[in-house]
Amino acid sequence: MESPPIQAGEKQRMEYDAERIARYYRRRPLTIIARIVATFWIIGGFIARLLWDRWRGHTEKNKYKRATDLRETLTHLGPTFIKVGQALSTRPDLVRKDYLEELTKLQDQLPPFDHELAFTIVERELGRSIGEAFKEISPRPIAAASLGQVYRAVLYSGEEVALKVQRPNLEPRISLDLFLMRWLASWAAPFLPLNLGYDLALIVDEFGSKLFEEIDYLNEGRNAEKFAANFQDDPTVKVPKIYWRYTSQRVLTLEWIHGFKLTDSTSIEAAGLNANDVIEVGVTSGLRQLLEFGFFHADPHPGNLFIMPDGRMAYIDFGMMDQLNEITKETIASSVVHLLNRDYLSLADDFVALGFLAPDTDIMPIIPALEQVLGSAISESVRDFNFKTITDEFSELMYDYPFRVPAKFSLIIRSLITQEGLALSLNPDFSIVEVAYPYIARRLLQGESPTMRRRLIEVLFKDGKFHWERLENMIAIAKQSVKQSSRADASFDLLPTAQLGLQYLLSEEGRYLRNQIILALVEDDRLHTEEVHRLWDLVKDDLQPARLFDVAWGALQEFSTESVAALVPSSVE
Repeated sequence: MESPPIQAGEKQRMEYDAERIARYYRRRPLTIIARIVATFWIIGGFIARLLWDRWRGHTEKNKYKRATDLRETLTHLGPTFIKVGQALSTRPDLVRKDYLEELTKLQDQLPPFDHELAFTIVERELGRSIGEAFKEISPRPIAAASLGQVYRAVLYSGEEVALKVQRPNLEPRISLDLFLMRWLASWAAPFLPLNLGYDLALIVDEFGSKLFEEIDYLNEGRNAEKFAANFQDDPTVKVPKIYWRYTSQRVLTLEWIHGFKLTDSTSIEAAGLNANDVIEVGVTSGLRQLLEFGFFHADPHPGNLFIMPDGRMAYIDFGMMDQLNEITKETIASSVVHLLNRDYLSLADDFVALGFLAPDTDIMPIIPALEQVLGSAISESVRDFNFKTITDEFSELMYDYPFRVPAKFSLIIRSLITQEGLALSLNPDFSIVEVAYPYIARRLLQGESPTMRRRLIEVLFKDGKFHWERLENMIAIAKQSVKQSSRADASFDLLPTAQLGLQYLLSEEGRYLRNQIILALVEDDRLHTEEVHRLWDLVKDDLQPARLFDVAWGALQEFSTESVAALVPSSVE
């Protein structure tokens, strides 16, 4: 196969350029035709075998054989199709068990490429022989995935490492498939039963961009170090060290991780770990990526995630990552609370802010439809409350109303779906909502940033009224989740929250909230002593007098005497 403009030996930063790839392949119609014919021949052969089994009544008899056929079909089609199979392998609610077991092998049990060629690539990339670089190295790869294969090695300094070597000629193969996918998306989108709003080709471009980042191991190393910095104070997450002296664009050397897959329930149980705690660590770390750091792992399939014997979650692949801005993070957080509070008007506003609805959309007719689609789902277990269920019910809604899926969100949805699939594989009855909502409640209540505090105000105040029950629910759920968790780092101390809240109330920024609290206490021409009493019962054990005094004194020290004296008139304006 001919190579596209980015040649395999170049050392420049790998970047996906749809137009440049298109210009290249438009001048090579025979290459395009050959790939189309080969693809349809391979897929057609698999479909023909399925139809032949059905015609002869042998579907059940040959189901395991056909599952193997599907895995081999995707493997023959190459890295792009293998990625599709990996995504499906995390969806036990979508794929039959016999097919699921075979697709799982696509994560790290693919056929390796030539061993001698792999060592040649390592020596060329590192500029030294295998013997000069490594004290020991496994004679054969210990795992092979869609983009490369892994060897176990030992450095002369004694550190045990994983040596990751990229498959040869990845760029031309991926470029051709992406070109064909983009062409098919542009041509077929009007005829497909989809309503994505944005051009479907933009979603292909998003995928292509991330795939090109994934085949640049220097980029992956930088991602790993950024990810490690985000989680440096989290004892539940492990990120392997990158050895830069033994890393290049097509060779990556990183710390060896001792652990087992998240889907290996037998090993998890043998290590004395609780499956629910493992899921909680995974879901919480995923939520932190999306809502706290904004830098998230977009391909968290079981081949990239390991649980260590001490209960830590180890991420070992950082090729496909993405970054969210602050507004998107905060809007996602508040939208979950709006969903669980059944505040569909605010949820519709969140959809506008996130780009799922155009800014000029009349959202009022959409609100009853949102209530119908989401109203019955929010209290279900993870088996019922999943993206498949929501997507199926949203499909009709997206035709009746101008919903669209922003291209940026394709990776977010993929990441969430994969994490949901992992939870399902460990415990079908585990409720993701029971982990996600308490985490988001704590994030809002602790309000580390002014924008997060404003999100809390938006949640608590609706139509000019203070919603006491929302604050009660958030505090109760945040506290209860900590009591139920067996994680050593689980905590929810109201004192820092109280200090932040008091500082905020004393500030100019908190003027509106001061006014609203006073109005809330006397609204409907009565003092809301009952609501205040219930709140006090929730927090009194956390707010001991001595500690509360320290918090109040610390907050007051932030302000001058004049600022404090100005509070009384400003509160009764």
